[in-house]
Amino acid sequence: MSISRRQAIQSAGAAALLAGIGRQAFAQAQFETARLITGFAAGGTSDTTCRRVATRMTDYARTTVVENKTGAGGQIAVTTVKAAAPDGATILQTPTSILTIYPHIYKKLPYEPLVDLTPVTIACVFDFGFAVGPMVPLTVKTVPEFLAWAKANPLGANFGSPAAGSTPHFIGALAGKNAGVDLKHAAYRGTQPAMLDLLGGNLAAVSGPIGDITQHLPTGKVRILGVSGAKRSRFAPDVATFEEQGIKNMTHSEWFAFFLPAKASPEVVARLNAAMKFALSQKDVIDGMAGFGLEAMSSTPAELTDLIRKDTAKWAPIVKQVGFTAEG
Repeated sequence: MSISRRQAIQSAGAAALLAGIGRQAFAQAQFETARLITGFAAGGTSDTTCRRVATRMTDYARTTVVENKTGAGGQIAVTTVKAAAPDGATILQTPTSILTIYPHIYKKLPYEPLVDLTPVTIACVFDFGFAVGPMVPLTVKTVPEFLAWAKANPLGANFGSPAAGSTPHFIGALAGKNAGVDLKHAAYRGTQPAMLDLLGGNLAAVSGPIGDITQHLPTGKVRILGVSGAKRSRFAPDVATFEEQGIKNMTHSEWFAFFLPAKASPEVVARLNAAMKFALSQKDVIDGMAGFGLEAMSSTPAELTDLIRKDTAKWAPIVKQVGFTAEG
């Protein structure tokens, strides 16, 4: 399955009707408290997605608590949910790259994505931005100009991303490799810590979700040089795509999605899917997520399963081209 922007909008719109039916069917079964686990720091797009959705899950659980289990590039969050009871009270929200790219870069993962987790629904789709800060001269206005500057200034030829082996990590690595520039990568526990180093002049560039970057534009210290989508992002319409700048094979978007532990019953999955579809169809959730560069949407568990399988196959040759392994 390949989900387009049009499909995303249609899915979000149709979710209101479908979720309304689901809510009526499952409104009687509630948890006192549900845990929504994210592997990234507070203030970022992953955390924001969880907190927006949590406010609209009152028919699923009286209270939904967001827990930030940071570390190991999101793996700690996955293993936390893997070890939880499959009763529906512990939910994972994660970027899909942790499930589709990591199997190619780690010889041993503490989980098997479609064995240890039960897909529930996609949450949103988003593009990535490549931004620079005070370390880089104001004359640098495009990605090719940054790569030329980095080649001439090897001590400053670096970039940060929210995790080693994440999609934005590979976007930066591919850009450097294709230009023959040795861009040194710094992995962070989420994009926001990387942005702080960028703002402080300790890091030349950051590759991360567009919404994690645009929120810092008012400081006047951050410039987005390129975006990773097939077309310009509506959240940064003045910024050219990588493809527009002549950097080929660099069109990449990503999804956040929700999962339960393995062996969750079909009834539990259906109940959570209905609750999530309702939450993701609400205007305050859609608008709140849009403020962070996220386009809310939902899916069936089967559609999410298919997406994970196809993206896993897509990333195999890319990882081989870059030559990155976590053990290396």
